[in-house]
Amino acid sequence: MEQERSRTIGIILVAAGRGERAGASVEGPKQYRRIGNKPVIWHTLKLFLEWPKSGPVVVVIHPDDDTLLKAATSDLARQDHFMIVTGGATRQESVLNGLRRLRESGVEHVMIHDGVRPFADHALLDRIATELAAGKAALLPAVAVTDTIKRADASKVVTDTVPRKDLFAAQTPQSFHYETILAAHERAAREASIDFTDDASIAEWAGIPVHIVEGSIDNIKLTVQRDITMADEKLKRAALPDVRTGNGYDVHQLESGEGVTLCGVFIPHDQKLKGHSDADVALHALTDALLATCGAGDIGDHFPPSDPQWKGAPSRIFLEHAADIVRKAGGTIMNADVSLIAEAPKIGPHRQAMRERLSEILGISLDRCSVKATTNETIGFVGRREGIAAIATASVVFRGAD
Repeated sequence: MEQERSRTIGIILVAAGRGERAGASVEGPKQYRRIGNKPVIWHTLKLFLEWPKSGPVVVVIHPDDDTLLKAATSDLARQDHFMIVTGGATRQESVLNGLRRLRESGVEHVMIHDGVRPFADHALLDRIATELAAGKAALLPAVAVTDTIKRADASKVVTDTVPRKDLFAAQTPQSFHYETILAAHERAAREASIDFTDDASIAEWAGIPVHIVEGSIDNIKLTVQRDITMADEKLKRAALPDVRTGNGYDVHQLESGEGVTLCGVFIPHDQKLKGHSDADVALHALTDALLATCGAGDIGDHFPPSDPQWKGAPSRIFLEHAADIVRKAGGTIMNADVSLIAEAPKIGPHRQAMRERLSEILGISLDRCSVKATTNETIGFVGRREGIAAIATASVVFRGAD
């Protein structure tokens, strides 16, 4: 069962800017440009939707960006957990619109975050939530300045060195007691003659003590194109391919008959394989191998041998079903390998036909299908021609949760 979510902390994501410093792009403003194969706003919104303490989430966008936002977030889970609000001419107006949208939500606190800061993390949000719960009315995540800071005149001549001992670089989400910051914003909209660049400065102007919370050096704001390029490279380096390998094994008894079916190919022989279906030991093993890549049990779970509907059924039905389960789970079948262990019949003359049948059933290229055979050197039940065994391996790549 999903953990019950807090309703006391509202979230406002500010994403109404045009991002001129990032340059023009066919993808639109910087919040819609792709990093790690997803738009920036997708990563930022996902962070908050997956945080257990998030209450209602408001995304503040430019009037022209409704279609862009919907396209950027169409595959995000919890679509019903965020609201869209149109922003104003300035960041200050946009935030105020977001705050007003939360008026009837019953939230006690609010976090106001830049939509182009996708690398905040839950540890930072947890630190802020702890301080909010302790009664702080205004919190600013920040990191101490480590570079030497110089002041220069209009001619870019250095006039002095600024002591950095008490300097901090401000980040978001800047977080507040909701009613307190709403009142400060409403007052600033009526009375202030300056355009505030962040919400902490409005709190300072209104006389609200702003407390610093340890920020995160990774929580950068994507401002220029180089920032976006570096963010994309960072996510692509961090993304590990989800490659899974499954194994399957099956064996069927031989009895007198007219031939065996292996990998979907009938081979005339003086024996047949005993089984409820067509007893294709190769396809049964490969079915189990595919199911193993997504934890979907084994062939008996899906096709019980006690069920009369599968009596004499072609085993390709089982393999097609397993492949469909894998694909619905986001998997792409990359390779299928079957090893047959039998004294007879000879597999070599039929190997190509078997590979072609696997390629057809699985919908993958022939070079990704392998069939091998060996004898058991007259040892054991296989050596005594009492049965045929098969070992199968399947490799599948699954889509990341991106």
